[in-house]
Amino acid sequence: MDTLYISSHPDDFRSLLPLIAAEFCRSPPRIVHEDPPAEVARSRPALVLAGAGGTVLTGANAVSWYLAAAGNRTGSEKKRESQVWQWLSFAENELTPVACAVTFPLLWSPEAMLHYKFSSFSSTIIQVLKLYLICCNWLCLFHLKALEPVDRKSLVNVTRWFNTCVNQPQFLKVLGKISLCEKMVPVTPKPSPAVNATATAAQLKKEAKKREKMEKFQQKKEMEEKKKMQPQTEKKELGVVTYNIPTPPGEKKDVLSPLPDSYSPQFVEASWYSWWEKQGFFKPEYGRKNVSEPNPCGVFMMCIPPPNVTGSLQLGHALTNAIQDCLTRWHRMRGETTLWNPGCDHAGIATQVVVEKKLMKERKMSRHDLGRENFIQEVWKWKNEKGDRIYHQLKKLGSSLDWDRACFTMDDKLSFAVQEAFIRMHEEGVIYRSKRLVNWSCTLNSAISDIEVRSYPYTDIFKIKCCPADEEVVVATTRIETMLGDTAVAVHPNDSRYQHLKGKMVVHPFCDRKMPIVFDDFVDMSFGTGAVKITPAHDHNDYEVGERHKLPFINILDENGLLINVPPPFLGMKRFEARKAVLQALKDLGQFKEVKDNPMVVPVCSRSKDIVEPLLKPQWYVDCREMGKQAADVVRNGELKIIPDHHLKTWFNWMDNIRDWCISRQLWWGHRIPAYFVTVNDPSVKPGEDVDGHYWVSGRSQEEAREKAAKRFNVTADKIYLRQDEDVLDTWFSSGIFPFSIFGWPNESEDLRVFYPGTLLETGHDILFFWVARMVMMGLKLTGNLPFKEVYLHAVVRDAHGRKMSKSLGNVIDPLDVITGISLEGLYALLMESNLDPLEIEKAKQGQKSDYPSGIPECGTDALRFALCAYTSQGRDINLDVNRILGYRHFCNKLWNAVKFAMRTLGEGFVPWVKAQLCGSESVSDRWILSRLSAAVALCDSGFQAYDFPTVTTAIYNFWLYELCDVYLESVKPVLSRTDSEGQKQADICRQTLYTCLEVGLRLLSPLMPFVTEELFQRLPRRHAQDSPPSICVTPYPETSEVSSGQRSRVMAMEFVMSVVRTIRSLRADYNLTKTRADCYLQCIDSDTAALVQTYSLQIQTLSYSQAIYPVVGGDSTIPQGCAVAIASDKCTVHLMLKGLIDLEKEVTKLTAKKGELEKQMEKMKEKMAKNDYMEKVPVKVQEADAEKLRQNETELQKVKEAIKNFRKMM
Repeated sequence: MDTLYISSHPDDFRSLLPLIAAEFCRSPPRIVHEDPPAEVARSRPALVLAGAGGTVLTGANAVSWYLAAAGNRTGSEKKRESQVWQWLSFAENELTPVACAVTFPLLWSPEAMLHYKFSSFSSTIIQVLKLYLICCNWLCLFHLKALEPVDRKSLVNVTRWFNTCVNQPQFLKVLGKISLCEKMVPVTPKPSPAVNATATAAQLKKEAKKREKMEKFQQKKEMEEKKKMQPQTEKKELGVVTYNIPTPPGEKKDVLSPLPDSYSPQFVEASWYSWWEKQGFFKPEYGRKNVSEPNPCGVFMMCIPPPNVTGSLQLGHALTNAIQDCLTRWHRMRGETTLWNPGCDHAGIATQVVVEKKLMKERKMSRHDLGRENFIQEVWKWKNEKGDRIYHQLKKLGSSLDWDRACFTMDDKLSFAVQEAFIRMHEEGVIYRSKRLVNWSCTLNSAISDIEVRSYPYTDIFKIKCCPADEEVVVATTRIETMLGDTAVAVHPNDSRYQHLKGKMVVHPFCDRKMPIVFDDFVDMSFGTGAVKITPAHDHNDYEVGERHKLPFINILDENGLLINVPPPFLGMKRFEARKAVLQALKDLGQFKEVKDNPMVVPVCSRSKDIVEPLLKPQWYVDCREMGKQAADVVRNGELKIIPDHHLKTWFNWMDNIRDWCISRQLWWGHRIPAYFVTVNDPSVKPGEDVDGHYWVSGRSQEEAREKAAKRFNVTADKIYLRQDEDVLDTWFSSGIFPFSIFGWPNESEDLRVFYPGTLLETGHDILFFWVARMVMMGLKLTGNLPFKEVYLHAVVRDAHGRKMSKSLGNVIDPLDVITGISLEGLYALLMESNLDPLEIEKAKQGQKSDYPSGIPECGTDALRFALCAYTSQGRDINLDVNRILGYRHFCNKLWNAVKFAMRTLGEGFVPWVKAQLCGSESVSDRWILSRLSAAVALCDSGFQAYDFPTVTTAIYNFWLYELCDVYLESVKPVLSRTDSEGQKQADICRQTLYTCLEVGLRLLSPLMPFVTEELFQRLPRRHAQDSPPSICVTPYPETSEVSSGQRSRVMAMEFVMSVVRTIRSLRADYNLTKTRADCYLQCIDSDTAALVQTYSLQIQTLSYSQAIYPVVGGDSTIPQGCAVAIASDKCTVHLMLKGLIDLEKEVTKLTAKKGELEKQMEKMKEKMAKNDYMEKVPVKVQEADAEKLRQNETELQKVKEAIKNFRKMM
């Protein structure tokens, strides 16, 4: 007889399966409730087959299937058959977990699961499984974890099958009578004596946790059932409303239809910009005959930092334009003749690279295949098709630029100005020809500016033996291949190791060139051996050493990075292949010493990503010495103001140590240099060299240049042959004259006369030298005037973690994605379109997933602008968190709801007074809110004037959110609900005050949030219906003189009320009284204070959400026990009744746990800060953050201790 070993536990799922299966056997096995022998098996259930030589089956499913199919076996003998069933037992681990999911809820039907898992099995096995697996496995599952009625509705067939099977005698014998579950309840398993006797503390703890989880699960189920019984209300999501009323571009948006229930950026931002533009609100001529008409308010002019024509909007652009547009709108609303002039830079290198790539991709052609003229036509074609993309993006940001005055640096007007500037400066000798070291990109075949060079860390240093006649000198170098161009070895004059080598020479290892040992202060004695090789033609420092010591300059690289002027075998090698070859050759000669690690930086071209080479090239230079001195002097004497002033040190350092500026670029796209090399067909004039400036003339045309040359060389014009320079001018040259070239300089014009010099330049501090300084120098040089009076430099945008924006980090954000929202998958898709390599893409994806796990939500233009201005402290960096932008989108919704409520309160027939003035009957709440409005107006005015944008945003935010919405609107609700005649009179005054707050508050906010303020302002009635400005953007900005609050004493009374209210609210928050109203006892120092409290008790009660207010004069004995205490002022102490409102023991337990957690955090922080190397290794910003966190924890811990103490007093 077969023997079945099973568990003695009555609810063991694994035992019930084979027990039921055994009932189907013709010869049931012997049942044993104990562990099987060690030599048989270690687990239960186990079936020992008597007729198969002791073969053992283990696992509930394998045993069950075998027993149930005992009368219908497959296979030739028992052993083979048992192997089949044993093989199928893998389903025990595969099927049971899936089947258990039936209660959470059911995932698959049995038939579907069988088909999914066993479609490849033989038909015999499938029949067995269908018959017995379902009966055994699933029925026992239903016995232990049956489904509730609501979950059985979709399982009609399974339920019917269940009822049929459980009433079979085989099931009844093992399981007893079974009924379907009506409601799930926590189950406490029957204890097994054997198990409990040996249960460890850990097992008991685990069981307790399971019970706790089950209780929580049951509570959750009950809550869900309650919710199902409640009437369902449709949930409305924010940001899904769109403006669908047909409105032709440029026509005014419909403002008569009702406002949506909630703020929606898509609805609000629709149609307004095209109307503003068509109405001419952004033009300085608006509201006047012409720009020359005298304006007592003054003139404000600012030009945009021209973005690259190839560029697309990034957060740096968004920050620049948010600040500039706020300032422009503010000045315009102040009544000034206002011009914000747009423009776009031709971006020489960037644009040429883009078009060259496009040509190669689409037509398999290079620019050389096309030729210069045809290539330039291709660039213009690309520009006309794609180049205005960034203009559309700027409009999306709400930028109020005068688009009719938009300029492109390659336009005829600006090109003429560039040509004129070069010729005038060349004729004066300020621009000259010279052969010097430049930053050379071998990929671009062009010199590049310093701003296009990025520095990357690198580690390497080589040491080489150089031999004088009778000894050796070991020199250090980081670029061993350039030794082929060495012409000297340098040591420091004070280095005692080399004093005996004065006047000596060393021999170059690869040629017979003898090189002097020179003594120069630039050598760092601690670097390497203190002796360095000098390559004047390929290193900026070596160049200066070569100049000082009159050394030969040997150029060993051509424009493509191939070696020239070197001995074989190095001739013609690529520069980095030569590095390996030179190193090996030195080793072969026995003149290589060693390689050591040496941290350094390598210059890399930001456009082509290749390593930049210092290369000797004849180029055009601007002599900056005198211009730099002038630029420094105008700042020193106060003519030009740089804000913030911590940038002054950088300015003076650059201007006082300025070097001449290389303006040649070996490109085709750009302003071709109007200079001509002269060849004279006359034997009396010797031929000139390219580097000789005497043989170069400049001219507005070839005829003019020929006349100049003939005059210079004293020959007739017909003997002059001219060759125009192939190079173009550095893009920064045309940008440097942008502030006056846009107005037609050198020709006179009305715009030039009115708008130059400008008022302000606003830009990032990272281009202070590259653009700002050059505009100042060239403006002074060419016009005799500064291009602007003030320079405001904003900070650089970084991500929420303080990291620089980088595509490889995945933290570069397109502002349009913040405005409209984008999913995480959408962010991934943008990465895939970039030119990052696969490893960088994966790294960037991880960064995006960490920062934006759900993508970036739709925030809208107004929220983005407000957030950027709120972040703009006068520092160097802005750590921008997208979640904070979303917070300002919620602020827009709060604003929206407040105005909607206020408009309902005003009513359809409301008519505002012609002027905002006091009638004398205003309540203390009215006077207080008017005083707060007046303070906000003053703060905004001073903030804009000082470029202190956080002050402006904070003042507006606090007024709308914490003063108007949280205080005033709440305090006047009882007034507005009165029906008596006196109450109606007071309500009318309240409505006038409310209108003033709305109208002035929207105008205050308009420069920062132009779209939502326009939408809401258009819905308000006007004080002067006939002659009111058509748009909020041309309505006067508020001034303190138009908002008066009257008696200071009554305003002070409200300030006292608010100090009490804030104290009560703080106590309510500390003790988590979110909805419960509590009695409040206000202990006053004297009867006058008590009378004041009594007078304003209704306001205090309303604003603090208190049950009742009781003014008390005297000691603590007059106040009942069970109150939390806080000091509101020197005249009033708040006692908030808590007894009977909260579970004291529960609160003490929670606070004690919180106290322990805080103490643990503080201990870890103190340990971190106490480490020896903390001050040296940890960045200052992190140290400051740690100190602030510790201070916050200490404050919170003190509050927690006080709360515990107060609760224990009440217990």
